[in-house]
Formats: sequence, structure tokens, C-alpha cells
Amino acid sequence: MLPIFRRFALLLAMLVLPLPALAQGFENLEMLDNRVAAALGANIGEPGGATTPIDRRLRLQACPQPVEIGEPIAGALAVRCASLGWRIRVSVVGAQQARQTAMAPSQPAARPTPVVRRGDQIELVAIASGFTVSTLATAEQDGAPGDRIRVRTERRNAPVIGQVLEDGRVALPGFNGL
Repeated sequence: MLPIFRRFALLLAMLVLPLPALAQGFENLEMLDNRVAAALGANIGEPGGATTPIDRRLRLQACPQPVEIGEPIAGALAVRCASLGWRIRVSVVGAQQARQTAMAPSQPAARPTPVVRRGDQIELVAIASGFTVSTLATAEQDGAPGDRIRVRTERRNAPVIGQVLEDGRVALPGFNGL
């Protein structure tokens, strides 16, 4: 029979040994955000900083050593734990992207006015070098110049997709004229 202090020591050892594994759990994503901001020298949303915080739904196993933060390449940087094998990419606000955001109008740009309306009878054309072939069709969608819309030549035929021209005609793509 073991003396009481040995039983206590054995029980304590059994309780203490699994604690580091339980204490590690998942990587602290807020701390990762702070490390990324420190590595980039800019906070989230600022020029040169991360575009958004790291997704809080991620459950990354806690890295036993400090994570590696790479250099920004192609608008993102890699954050990785080499010993565990996980890696995430964090998008970075570039200088040009930041300028566009700062100069962006508060309201979205107005869409061009449609020249073709759903249900309109239109001229469907195939333009090639030296000739044009046309037929009548019905538009199944509204369309401004440059938009691609569905049109039908007859109700029982499958729709085709064409590009709306400035004059209200719809041209089939794939010919030399487009």
C-alpha cells in the first residue's frame, strides 16, 4: 500500500499532466490580429493593414511556438504554424485599393438606362465581315448597351444570349463584328 503523500503526488501528476494540452486549445485570433497589425505596421482597414479581422469562426489548434507571418504578396500575407501545418491568408489593403476606397462616392454609380425592355420585339443580328444576318426575337430581360441578355426567336425554342447594341439591336457573340 502506498503512503498517502505518494498517492496524492500520483493524483496531482495525473491531473497536472493533461492541463497543458487543455490550456492550449485554440489559437487566440484577437492576438493573431494584433501580431499581423504589428508586422504590417498598420491597423485593420488602414492602408497597408489587413482588410478585415481574421474570421472568428476559425478554430486553429494553438501553435506551440510563435506563428510565422510572411511578407505581403499579391494582396495577402500568410500566417502559418509550421509545426502543426496550418496556414491562413490575410488580405491586405494596398495603397491603390485604399485610394479607391477613399475616393469612392457615397452612392453607387447609376446604371445605364436600358434600351431594350423585357417583352420587346428586337432585331437579333449576327455581324460578320462583309455581311449581316438578322431575324426578329423577343427580349426576356431588360438591357442597356453592352449588357448580355436572353432572347428567344420563338416560344418553343431555347433562348440565346446576345449583347445589346447602342441602337437597340441584340448581336450574337462570336462574330468578327463584336
